[in-house]
Amino acid sequence: MDTQLEVMAGAEQGGAGAGSSPLLERAGELLRLLAGPEALLRADQAAAIVAVAGQCRRALVVQRTGFGKSAIYFIATRLRRDAGAGPTLVVSPLLALMRDQVAAAERMGVRSATINSTNLDEWDAIEAALAAGEIDLLAVSPERLNAAGFARRVLPRLAAGLGLLVVDEAHCISDWGHDFRPDYRRIRTAIANLAPGTPVLATTATANARVCADVADQLGDDVLVLRGPLDRESLHLGVVRLESFADRLAWIAGRIPEVPGTGIVYCLTVAQTDLVASYLRACGIDARAYSSDTAPEERERLEAAFKANEVKVLVATSALGMGVDKPDVTFVVHLGAPPSPIAYYQQVGRAGRSVPRADAWLLPGPEDRRIWAWFASVGLPPEPLVRRVLAAVSGDPASPTSLVALESTVDLRRARLETLLKILDVDGVVERVAGGYIATGRPWEHDSDRIARIEAARAAEADAMLAYEATPECRMAFLRHALDDPDAGPCGRCDTCTATPVDPSVDPALAVAAVTHLRTIDVIIDARRAWPRGLSAPKGNISPAGRAAEGRALCRAGDAGWGSAAEAALATGDLDEEVMAGIGAALRRWPWEERPAWVTWIPSTTSRLPETLARRIGAVGRLPVHGALVRGRPGRPQVELANSAHRCANVWGAFTVDTSDLPGGALPAGSVLLVDDTYDTGWTMTVAASLLRQAGVHAVLPFVLARR
Repeated sequence: MDTQLEVMAGAEQGGAGAGSSPLLERAGELLRLLAGPEALLRADQAAAIVAVAGQCRRALVVQRTGFGKSAIYFIATRLRRDAGAGPTLVVSPLLALMRDQVAAAERMGVRSATINSTNLDEWDAIEAALAAGEIDLLAVSPERLNAAGFARRVLPRLAAGLGLLVVDEAHCISDWGHDFRPDYRRIRTAIANLAPGTPVLATTATANARVCADVADQLGDDVLVLRGPLDRESLHLGVVRLESFADRLAWIAGRIPEVPGTGIVYCLTVAQTDLVASYLRACGIDARAYSSDTAPEERERLEAAFKANEVKVLVATSALGMGVDKPDVTFVVHLGAPPSPIAYYQQVGRAGRSVPRADAWLLPGPEDRRIWAWFASVGLPPEPLVRRVLAAVSGDPASPTSLVALESTVDLRRARLETLLKILDVDGVVERVAGGYIATGRPWEHDSDRIARIEAARAAEADAMLAYEATPECRMAFLRHALDDPDAGPCGRCDTCTATPVDPSVDPALAVAAVTHLRTIDVIIDARRAWPRGLSAPKGNISPAGRAAEGRALCRAGDAGWGSAAEAALATGDLDEEVMAGIGAALRRWPWEERPAWVTWIPSTTSRLPETLARRIGAVGRLPVHGALVRGRPGRPQVELANSAHRCANVWGAFTVDTSDLPGGALPAGSVLLVDDTYDTGWTMTVAASLLRQAGVHAVLPFVLARR
C-alpha cells in the first residue's frame, strides 16, 4: 500500500524525483497526528500535498465528503511553514466547520484562528498574532474578503507573504455551481493578486465537469485536477411520496425512532425547522431546530450536543450545509427537495462516513418548485431593478448613500437590496464604504446572455431533481452521473436497485397528531417598535403608549395546518364553522394580560372579510363590535410594494378614527381586538393601532386570519 502510494504520488510530481520521499514521509507522520496511528495517506491526498507543498502548484481536489480534503491543507500548511513560508488563508463559507478545523489543526502543531461574525472580541488579538507570525492558518468566510477593515489591514499583509491559499467549497466560485455565491467572485481577484509562485488549493465534493473546468480556469495555468469516485458505499437512498405535509411529518415521526444513532432532517425554509422540531419533540423525539435564524452561540451549543450524540435530530436548513464534522450520522431526511441533484448529493453526504449503513430518504412536496424559484430570483435581479438601484447610489465619495436612503428610494426588501448591492460591489460598479455605498463610475452592462444561460442551467437542474424523484434506475448512479462521475454504476442498495420501495405507510395516530399539532401552533405577531427610517413622517421609535400589543394569527399563509382553509376564506370571503372553531381555539390559547372588551377591524377597499371576521368573533365571544376606523383614501395594495418605507407611507394618513356612530360618541373602554384578514410586514396594523392608541384605547390586540 505504501509503495503504491509513493509511486502514484511520484507520478504526479512530474519528475521531482527522490526529493519527494522525505516530504511524503513527513506528511504521513503529520496525518497520523491528525487522524490517529492507523491513518494512511490516500493517493490523491499525497498527490495534492506534493503539488502545493512541494512544487508550489495550483490544484483542484474533487472528492466525496469524508475523503480527507481538509487534511491536505492542514498538512501542506505545516510543511510550508516548516520550509519558512508564510501562513495559509482558508476561505470557507462554513463557520461550523471552521471551528472544527481550528481544533483539529492544533493536534498537528498548526496554530490556527478564524475571523468571523461570532468572535468579534477576538479580532484585534488575532490580527496582532498574525502580524507577529504566530498564526499558521487563518480561516475566514468569503464575505470577510469585502469587510472594509479586513480588506484594508489584513489582506495586503497576507497577499504579500501568503504561504498557501485554500478555497473550500470551490464550486461556489463558478456561475454553474449549485451554490454560487457572489462573494466568492472576489477570490478571482485575490488569486490574480497573489505573489508569483504562491500555491493555491481548491476543494469541493460537488462539482461536475463543467464546474471543474470553470474553477480550474479561474485558478490559473498548470492546474492539477484530482477527481475521485463519488459512490457512498454505506448510503441507502429512497424516495417516499405522500399526499400531505401532515402525512410527511407523521412518516418521519414514525421512522426516526426505528433508526439507531443520530441524523438530520433538512427543510427548505426557516419556518419549517421550528415547526418540524416542535412536532417531533411532541412525539417524544429529541429534535432541535437549526437555521440562519439560530443565534451563533446557540449554533455552537447545538453542534457540540449533536456531535456528542446528546441530540437525536437536528432539523436544519441548508445553513447547516456541510458544517458539522460528524462521521457517524445514520440518517438524513429531506422534507422537500433541494433545487438540484448535486445539492442533494452534498447534503446526503453528511451521512454514513464511518458507519456501515445510513439511510437517506427524500419526501418531496408540491411546494418545492415555488421555493426554488424564489431563491433563484434573489440571485439574478432583473435589469430595470438594477438600474433603479444604480441611479439612486451617490457618485460622491464624500456623501455615500446609506441602505436606509436606498430603501426609501427603491422599493426593495432589505435582504434583497443587500444581495443586489453585494453583486454590484463584486462587479466593481458600486463600492461599500463607511456610511453606505458609492458609485465607482465604472459602466454596467446587463449580461443578458450569461443570465439566460444560468437561468437555463437552474431550470435544467430543477427538472433533473424531479427526474431523480421519479427515476426507475439506480438513484446513486443518477446522482453520480449528475456530477459526471465516469465510474457511476448501480449501487445495489437504493430502493430502485433492490426493487423494494420505501414503506410509505403512516401511523394514523401520528397523522392525526400531526394535523392537530399544525393547527395548534401559535403564530405570534410582534409589535413594531420603530417607524421606517427615511420617512419625513412619522419618525423615530414608536412609544409604548402608541403601539400595539403582541398579536396572533390563525396560521401562516400556505401552512399545512389552517393554511388551505384560510386561503379558501380569503378567496371566497366566507368563514365556515371549522375555521371559526380554529379561531376560537387560537383566541382561547392567547395568554393576554387583559381580555379584549370590544372588537373592531381594518377597513378594506377590496374585501368585506375583515369586517365579517370581526363580527363573527364578536358573536362567538359575546363582545360588542364597532367600526371605529374609516379609510379616507384607497392606496395601493400592500402586496404590490416591497419594503417598509414604501408600505408605511402607503397607509400613513389613509385612516382616521370615527366615533360619530359609536354609543355616546366615544370609543368603548378597555382593550380592543383589532382584526384584519392578512398580515405581511405589518405597517397597516401598526398605523391603525397607533391611531387607536392616540384616541385613548388602553391596549390594541392584533388578530389576523393569515400571516404571510
